[in-house]
Amino acid sequence: MAADTKKTYHHGDLRAALLESAMAMLERGESFSIRAVAREAGVSATAPYRHFPDRDALESALAAQGLRDLRAGLTRERELPGTVEELADLGGAYVEFALRRPALFRLMFGNECDHESEERVRAAAEVHELLATAITRVFPDSDPMDLALGGWGLVHGMAYLYLDRKLTSPSIGSVVAQVRSSFIAVLEAGAASTHS
Repeated sequence: MAADTKKTYHHGDLRAALLESAMAMLERGESFSIRAVAREAGVSATAPYRHFPDRDALESALAAQGLRDLRAGLTRERELPGTVEELADLGGAYVEFALRRPALFRLMFGNECDHESEERVRAAAEVHELLATAITRVFPDSDPMDLALGGWGLVHGMAYLYLDRKLTSPSIGSVVAQVRSSFIAVLEAGAASTHS
């Protein structure tokens, strides 16, 4: 048994293997503990403690990975927005991420941010910076933080309305279309009231 554990442990990057196992368990809807993740990864029950002192640390690492995945999804195959419509596409991509990976999304945003986790803080800052940069490109004369916060609140709220089934739709594509049109309507109404 010890020989098998040692053989499995030397597969390369233990931390990455533990996170991969925990992510798989999370996304399958299984509750997990440090011991369960160790079992899933095929390592001894004490091996995870080299990287994660407790479940909170493991969850923070998963949230950080989720934030990195979210940022990658927001920037994949698209330039930074230059129009309101392209900004709405970014909002649609945000909600699509939430609907495709609901357990991870809830883990990322369902509890207080662990400010002791530099990895999580950095990953969150990179998402916020992306949103502020996108807003600045589309609305160069506005306060990017206020507008980014308002835009984030809109798409984040819509993501949870669909996740919690307060709003329903036949497909993720139709949800994304609704998010886009709502986002555009709000921004255009705001722009119209500013110019009147």
